[in-house]
Amino acid sequence: MLLANSRILFLAALFILPLLALIVMYNGHVSRRNAVEYAFSSIDVQLKKRWDLIPRLVETAKGYAKHEKEVFERVIEARAQAQSARGDERFRREGEVSQELPRLIALGERYPELKSDAQFLNLQRNLTEIESQISAARRAYNAAITEYNDGVQMFPSSLVAGMFGFKRREWFQIEASETEVKSV
Repeated sequence: MLLANSRILFLAALFILPLLALIVMYNGHVSRRNAVEYAFSSIDVQLKKRWDLIPRLVETAKGYAKHEKEVFERVIEARAQAQSARGDERFRREGEVSQELPRLIALGERYPELKSDAQFLNLQRNLTEIESQISAARRAYNAAITEYNDGVQMFPSSLVAGMFGFKRREWFQIEASETEVKSV
């Protein structure tokens, strides 16, 4: 009888332990996926702030620099394209916005009266702060992606990831052109 009970316990443990490991690994993947989605939504919040600020900045600058129409159009077009883009395309479009903003800010250097305008200075300060927050949100997103990808790619959790359709994700990377020094 004791031998039969120990066999039953052994068989139960043989079944229950792998099941528990599967549950723990699956829940870990779900948790990391949710962290990635949270980090992405944090980027969204910062980008929304930037999208709301850009038209105000453009309108303020337009009053002083009426003949700089091309700069204003490029900034507004880049913003519109970034807002409508999805997925990896959105990352690329946000990079275009980041490329155009220094040109808009540089108008302040060419127009001393704009440079001294309190509203323009406030908007410029807000934009600088938002850009810093976007950078921090991108770093947090990439950290969450790294942790998620580690879980998807490392053995034995990679087996569970494959069974349940967890796939490797891409980091938020800037275009090479964004790293170049801009002439404004």
